[in-house]
Amino acid sequence: MAEDSDLEKTESASGRKLGQAREEGNVPRSRELASLAVLLMSAGVISSLGLFMFQGLHRLMQNGMRFGPADVADPSMMGRALTQAGLEGLVLYLPLALGVVIAAVAANLMMSGWVFSPQSLAADFSKLNPLAGLGRMFSRQSLVELFKALLKGGLIAGVAGWMVWHQREGILLLAAEPLEAAAGHFAQIILFTFLAATAAFALVVALDVPFQLWNYHHSLRMTKEEVRQEAKETEGDPQVKARIRSLQRETARRRMMQAVPKADVVVTNPMHFAVALKYEENAMASPLVVAKGSQLVAERIKELAREHRVPVVEAPPLARALHRHVEVGEAIPATLFTAVAQVLAYVYQLQRQMQPTPPADWQVPADLDPANRRPS
Repeated sequence: MAEDSDLEKTESASGRKLGQAREEGNVPRSRELASLAVLLMSAGVISSLGLFMFQGLHRLMQNGMRFGPADVADPSMMGRALTQAGLEGLVLYLPLALGVVIAAVAANLMMSGWVFSPQSLAADFSKLNPLAGLGRMFSRQSLVELFKALLKGGLIAGVAGWMVWHQREGILLLAAEPLEAAAGHFAQIILFTFLAATAAFALVVALDVPFQLWNYHHSLRMTKEEVRQEAKETEGDPQVKARIRSLQRETARRRMMQAVPKADVVVTNPMHFAVALKYEENAMASPLVVAKGSQLVAERIKELAREHRVPVVEAPPLARALHRHVEVGEAIPATLFTAVAQVLAYVYQLQRQMQPTPPADWQVPADLDPANRRPS
């Protein structure tokens, strides 16, 4: 049962999968939104430039029907007339064509933003497979699109039919009106019918856009196994990362142990901590901590120190303070200079075989010694 649940697509698509889908040209789209935008843009252009377009079309028809005897005798007249008419018609309808293109592009940008995917332009011969085509025809997505088309067509046709029926008396009276008045009234009827049908279409769009967004994200859902695999690919396998960290710690510990024989002194707790210090008067501004550790690591540091005749000094408060506040490779803080100087002076006297007595009071500030801290 657990394996089956891991194979079910119950997880939301990750940012990486959404990005891959966009690279492949797979983005949410709403044909209804694009159609509504094109319809509204066309209506706006026609209402704004309708008179200009009508006058131009009227002039184009007049010029196309006018010719003289000389034009009849000229075999090239027909070609020139068609070319001229084509150019004039292109100029007349260019604003409408540009408006339609801009509306279609803007509608898609509203849904998915700007996307350019060369992968979507590549040839996919699998789409030529008739069996796959039949499968797509009877798929759930195709049935949804069919239902939407029937709903949209029925709703818009019903609203337009209701508007025509509601204005039936005015339509019948057009036959009794003068031509100019009848044309104006007919234009009003067409406008009201168009606005009602557009409102119905807008309702379809208001339902379709959220559905397309939901369906897009639903189709990209991932299984739990896919989420885990993606996490491994992006962040690395946790077991491998843990192994790498272990190797790094082991390498750092080995390098640290190699520095113990070169230390000048090892300060101990004596049971829990050990800190190895090195100081070169002409090369260092202050002593450095070259190794430190607790428990078993501390014991190993002390063993190496004894093997290589590095002095081991028991200074519990100083060992605790150095272990807590100074990392390997760092210089000791100024607040511990006095205590470290006591240790180095004691070691210097040992090397001179002066048989010194260890200091009774190590000059370690109370706030640096962890043993002096009590939980609040």
